[in-house]
Amino acid sequence: MNGRRGRAALHAEWTKLRTLPSTWWLLLAVVALTVAAGAITAAALSAGDCPVPAECHEDTVELSLTGVWVGQGAVVVLAVLAMSGEYGTGTIRTTLTAEPGRLRVLAAKAAVVGALTVAAGTVGVLGSLLVGRELLAADGFPVPGLVEEPTLRAALGSVLYLALAALVGLGTATALRDTAAATTSALALFYGLPVLSGLLADPDWRERAEELTPSTAGLAIQATTGLDRLPIGPWAGIGVLGGYAAGALLVGALVLRSRDA
Repeated sequence: MNGRRGRAALHAEWTKLRTLPSTWWLLLAVVALTVAAGAITAAALSAGDCPVPAECHEDTVELSLTGVWVGQGAVVVLAVLAMSGEYGTGTIRTTLTAEPGRLRVLAAKAAVVGALTVAAGTVGVLGSLLVGRELLAADGFPVPGLVEEPTLRAALGSVLYLALAALVGLGTATALRDTAAATTSALALFYGLPVLSGLLADPDWRERAEELTPSTAGLAIQATTGLDRLPIGPWAGIGVLGGYAAGALLVGALVLRSRDA
């Protein structure tokens, strides 16, 4: 997407999203849920029964970032509404009349939703790390520096995880065109599928399922210790989530091009 029409499409999508009160409430929810859930998890560990914190070998970075798993719900809803909201109100017809290039519209929505998610995700992830460090360090748990490579990878990867989750939601909404159906389907991928994979009795099948589950695989990026015990490597896990995002957007693009508004 380039040139004047591309910039016009970006500007139009930015204008639509920023003028919706729900956009800012959901972005605030991303930050608040991410920080709050991470703080609760860190506080629960600091109040636990580990007699010698330095010998517990807890992954304090991963614990501090637990809230990303909660905040992804708000991200998915934001992305779904960015597309399904227009179908619900009928304004999608106006959008496609003003910009007949349907793929350009989808690309513009993806860029704007992705940028907003990255901004909110960065604040939430940084806040989680800072709050988690304070809580855990106060109880004697060793906390790595924020600029150490594993911590940076976990932090940047968590922001990327949220952005990819948003693209899954956007693609799902583009394909299904209904807010309730798209929200339910996307949230089931991130919250329901891990539960189902955990119910598998055979450990080999369970591990294979975890390798292909978007949230389980994607959140492997947060681990800074015990990487050999993960079902999938950190960046490979993000690659799995990226595959889901690409697949959702591809299906959404095909539906958008083939069906009437």
